[in-house]
Order: sequence, then C-alpha cells, then structure tokens
Amino acid sequence: MKEGELEFDFGIAAVERLDDPAKTRPQGMQLVDFLIEETDRLIMLEIKDPSSKAKGDDAKTQAAMARERIRFVEKLVGDRLIADELTPKARDSYTYLHLMKRDSKPILYAVLLGADNLFLDPSWLPAFKDRLLGRLRQETDQAWARHYVTDCLVLTEQTWPLAFPSYSLTRTP
Repeated sequence: MKEGELEFDFGIAAVERLDDPAKTRPQGMQLVDFLIEETDRLIMLEIKDPSSKAKGDDAKTQAAMARERIRFVEKLVGDRLIADELTPKARDSYTYLHLMKRDSKPILYAVLLGADNLFLDPSWLPAFKDRLLGRLRQETDQAWARHYVTDCLVLTEQTWPLAFPSYSLTRTP
C-alpha cells in the first residue's frame, strides 16, 4: 500500500484504504487513510507527510514547501492539527465503522508524521500524543461516555518499526 512517497507492507493483515477517492464516501465525513484489521484489534492509520519532496526543483517551489512545513509545525504546536484534522478523522472513521457494524474489536489510532524535514524535537511527541488522546476522549465540556479509541500512537518514520515491527515502511522517490 502506498500513500504519497511512503510505501507500507502490512504482510498478511487485511488492509483497506478508507479515504479512497475512487469510492463513494458519506458526505461530510473525513476518514483516515488506512484501516488495518488484526486478529485482536483494528488500527486506524492517518498519515501526515510534510517531508515529502516538492513537485519541482526551482527556488519558488522549494520556498513554498519550506513555508508549508513551517505552517505544519505551527499547527502541531498550536493544536490545530489535533482539533481540525486528526480528531475529526478519528471520530468520523469510528462512526463509519460503527454504522457498518465493523467496530467489534478495540481500535488503536496511529498517526504517522513524515517529520524528517521538519524542525521538530522528537521528545515533544509523547506530549502531543497525550493531547490527542485527551481530545479524542473529550471534545466538548463533557467527556465522551464511550472511549471509541482504546489508545493512540504518534509515530515518525524512525519510530514506526518500534511500534509495528511486522509492518515495513519505506520512502520511495
């Protein structure tokens, strides 16, 4: 399975691209990139890869990509990525799975950040993960009565093999 420059080998696990543009999606729903079904759990995988190469080598394109990466880090630090993108995708994907009667296993939400070309301190990621999980559990003044996601992971290309040693990840040009 491929998402941009990132290529995954999920072995024998059943994998579905939930945000497949070739499929009709429920209007207004934002779905995660992949759903991985293991024997004892489901993994909703969302990929954010601002480290992908620019579509051109000219100075203007490179400068635009550098600005985009700075904006991405600002969204990470300011929690806009959590509130505007990651939480809605997790909630909508869970809702979709629930309505399709496919939510019978515990769900792990994994977010992969292509962070190689970002000015991002990796020691900051555990706190980001905690803020994301907190938001997944409580989006308003009341916490959700049901924890639809049992846990979440925030990974980079370097930490991916530690969390998922059976699933290979490579960056392709």
